[in-house]
Amino acid sequence: MKKFMIDGGCFECCIKCLGGIPYASLIATILLYAGVALFCGCGHEALSGTVTILQNYFEVVRGPLDSLDVFTMIDIFKYVIYGVAAAFFVYGILLMVEGFFTTGAIRDLYGDFKITTCGRCVSAWFIMLTYIFMLAWLGVTAFTSLPVFMYFNIWTMCQNITAVEGANLCLDLRQFGIITMGEEKKVCTGSDKFLKMCESNELDLTFHLFICALAGAGAAVIAMVHYLMVLSANWAYVKDACRMQKYEDIKSKEEQELHDIHSTRSKERLNAYT
Repeated sequence: MKKFMIDGGCFECCIKCLGGIPYASLIATILLYAGVALFCGCGHEALSGTVTILQNYFEVVRGPLDSLDVFTMIDIFKYVIYGVAAAFFVYGILLMVEGFFTTGAIRDLYGDFKITTCGRCVSAWFIMLTYIFMLAWLGVTAFTSLPVFMYFNIWTMCQNITAVEGANLCLDLRQFGIITMGEEKKVCTGSDKFLKMCESNELDLTFHLFICALAGAGAAVIAMVHYLMVLSANWAYVKDACRMQKYEDIKSKEEQELHDIHSTRSKERLNAYT
């Protein structure tokens, strides 16, 4: 019997703990981490593949360290990726903590008006930040689609190499803004470099890595939208909890006053009778 009571108590404790988990925030956090990991990991490797393609097939040479060329920009993008990965890892943890906090405030109300007010302010602050980050990820998604479009054109030419064999088409880096107009770095369809590039693994792998990075950025946007819905709902619930706590305090105060009045009148009648 004692063992059954202990097991029943553990079961109720587990159910209570599971009931306090903010599942909506948990799903959004998993989606955010998956999207950011996909974007950062695939984006980093795709940039490294781009450097290899530019050096091996287009013969683009890295300039001096103080010059701002395409390789310097790629290095800057890599450092930005490192910062994005670290920043959103911390931000996901903060949003999960906020979800646990507001879920506890909603379910238990804590009996303290100050705590629900704090939860309301925190939710409003995170709503503003998440909206800004959603717009930022929309911009990142649009920016990531540019290399996907460029590599898609090159990949399509390689897939249809027999059809463009007599067309003598050329890939000029100046039309993509990668080099200055004074330089001329191009590869034509009839050259050996173009054939080697199409047969190499770098082109196909880099193209698909950029596609995965684009999918990761899109997943991060969906996670931000999911977070906005969750945070807006939490803010509304905490606001209602705050009003309910006010109502309970006023009601309890009025009941106490009525009880004191009845007690005073009862004492007066008893004294008058005696």
